[in-house]
Amino acid sequence: MTGVGRVLVIVYAVMALGATGRSFVQIVRRFDEAPLAYSLSALAAVVYILATLALVLAHRRGWYAVAWIAILFELTGVVTVGLLSLLVPTLFGHDSVWSYFGMGYVFIPLVLPLFGLWWLRTHRPQEASA
Repeated sequence: MTGVGRVLVIVYAVMALGATGRSFVQIVRRFDEAPLAYSLSALAAVVYILATLALVLAHRRGWYAVAWIAILFELTGVVTVGLLSLLVPTLFGHDSVWSYFGMGYVFIPLVLPLFGLWWLRTHRPQEASA
């Protein structure tokens, strides 16, 4: 894995840890304030964990496909939650990492999956030699 790939994995790992910790606190302490937002936060944590693992193992064809699916799912989630937070802000108790397309977080939740998909496209697994 190249330097850029390592940085990508590190960023995904940090997002996975942050999302996991954040969703745990949200669900334990404040779930009744915004159940949809906090459930989506927990789902995002799972997706970040899966994407991180899949990126580490993306040199294997099966995991490469898992990485694509996880990151596409992540991007779809960010766009969906971003649109929902604009159209129906009452669904979200307060600004979250993914609301408003991650605007409060310098759009990292929106840019990261785009960068991840670009990286996967340019770093396909090598064909097995015959």
